Amino acid sequence: MKITSHPSPNFGERRLGATPNLIVLHYTAMTSAKAAIARLCDPEFEVSAHYLVSPTGKVIQLVNEAQRAWHAGAGSWGECGEVNSRSIGIELANDGHSAFPVVQMNFLEKLLGAVMDRWKIPPERVIGHSDMAPGRKSDPGPQFDWQRLARRGLSVWPRSEDIVPPNDGRADEFLRFAAAFGYAPNAAPAALLSAFRQRFRPRAEGALETIDVALIRDLATRFPVDQTAPST
Repeated sequence: MKITSHPSPNFGERRLGATPNLIVLHYTAMTSAKAAIARLCDPEFEVSAHYLVSPTGKVIQLVNEAQRAWHAGAGSWGECGEVNSRSIGIELANDGHSAFPVVQMNFLEKLLGAVMDRWKIPPERVIGHSDMAPGRKSDPGPQFDWQRLARRGLSVWPRSEDIVPPNDGRADEFLRFAAAFGYAPNAAPAALLSAFRQRFRPRAEGALETIDVALIRDLATRFPVDQTAPST
């Protein structure tokens, strides 16, 4: 896979010698890849990412993986409260409303596989910006095909067998299992449900249902976040 270098000045050292153990996926919410690169390389805006993948599959590296890119902002995943120091950020050039082209997904998968192998990052630690910042961020959005990544071992997906029909769900159970999977325990319940559904039930609406609880329970049981890991 060919990777084009376009260095951004917006980076720093990973804090306390941290190394990546997360990958965070974003969309750019801009009109073009060219405009997104300009923004990610502009010192005035103080934002960046390690990589950008264009709609045509071009992969551009903006920040060296060993460095701390400025892509995540406030938020957390499991034990990790300073996500920039513990993550690799990948931006997908997308306006935030459109489907992601097949060629873009193909090259994202190649990039993900290489990064995960390099840093020994398991599929359950490939997350969206909305996962680590419920209510504040919505990318990569409901159009992103998380199930496709899971089929290729590049993310995770809940099992649907033996799931009870939709009905009223128990909010306390949902929040408990969501925290065990990695979502911030102090997130607003409505924002957390929205973030969860955007990724795992993008067409769902309305109040919490039993199926939401069943799906997050399955994820938390199979992929519990390591709460004892360093919090940097």
